[in-house]
Amino acid sequence: QEEFMSLNSTAFSHPPYFLLTGIPGLEEEQFWFAFPFCIMYGIALLGNLTLLLIITAEPSLHEPMFLFLASLAFTDLVLSTSTLPKMLGIFWLGFREIGFPSCLTQMFFIHAFSTVESGVLTAMALDRFVAICFPLRHSSILSVPAVAALVSLVLLRGVLLVSPTCFLLQQRHFCQHHVIAHSYCEHMAVVKLACGDTRANVAYGLFVALLVVGGDLVLISVSYAMILRVVMRLPSREARLKAFSTCTSHLCVILAFYTPALFTVLAHRIGQGIPPSVHILVANLYLLVPPTLNPIVYGVRTKKLWDRVLIL
Repeated sequence: QEEFMSLNSTAFSHPPYFLLTGIPGLEEEQFWFAFPFCIMYGIALLGNLTLLLIITAEPSLHEPMFLFLASLAFTDLVLSTSTLPKMLGIFWLGFREIGFPSCLTQMFFIHAFSTVESGVLTAMALDRFVAICFPLRHSSILSVPAVAALVSLVLLRGVLLVSPTCFLLQQRHFCQHHVIAHSYCEHMAVVKLACGDTRANVAYGLFVALLVVGGDLVLISVSYAMILRVVMRLPSREARLKAFSTCTSHLCVILAFYTPALFTVLAHRIGQGIPPSVHILVANLYLLVPPTLNPIVYGVRTKKLWDRVLIL
C-alpha cells in the first residue's frame, strides 16, 4: 500500500521538465524554418532597439504617439525574446527540454505581453481619435503624465489578467504527461497535458482572450468610427487624405497583430479540422510578424521618425 501511494504521489505531480516538439508533423522541415525565423528576429531586435534609442534620446519625439510607439517597441522585444531563442534551440540543436518553472515563466511573459501589446494598440487608437477629433486639446488631454499612467494601467492589466493562469496550472497534476505539441509554452497546449477537470483553466483562458481581444477591438472600432465621421466632414479631399494617412500605419499594425491572434484563439476551441502544423506555424508568426513589421511600418511611414533614423 505504501508503494502504491508513493507511485500515486509521483504520478500526480509536476514533471521536472516538459518536452517541446517544435512544429508537429514538420520535425524534419523545421530546421529550415528556423532560418527565416532567425532573420525576422534579427530585424525585430535591430528595429525595435533603434526605435527605443531614438525616441528616448530625442526630446522632440516625447509626444504621445512616439511614447506609445516606444512602449510598443519594448513590448515587441519582450515577446520575441521570450520565444525565439528557445525556439531556435529546438529547431537547430534539438534542445527540447524546458523546466516546469521556466515553462510557466515563458507562458506568463508571452500572454502578459500579448495582452500589453493589445492594450498599447488600443491606446494608440485613442491617441489618433484625440489628435483628429480634438486637435487643439490633444497635448492637454494626452500629456506625458497621462500617457505614462495609461501605459502603466495597460501593463498592470496584463499582469493581473495572466497571473491567475499560471497559478491555476501550478495547482494541477500532470500524470507524467510531459510532451507539449508546440514550439513554446502556450497556455492551452500546457492545459491539455493536465489531469482531471481543467474546465476552470479553459474557461478562464477563454474569458481573458475574449476580454482582451474582443474588448480592445470594440474600443479600436469605436475610435475609428468616430475618426471616420469627423474626417468625412472635412471640406477638401486633400484634408481627408492627410487625416487618413496618419492612421494607415496603425491600421496595418492592428491587422498584423489581431489576424493571427484571432486565428490562434479560435483554433484551440473550434478548429479541430486545422492541421497542427498550420496552427503552430501561425502561432509562431503571431509572436514574430508584429515585432518585425512594427518598426518598419512606423519608421518608413512617420516622416519625423524616419528623418531621425537617417540622421542616425
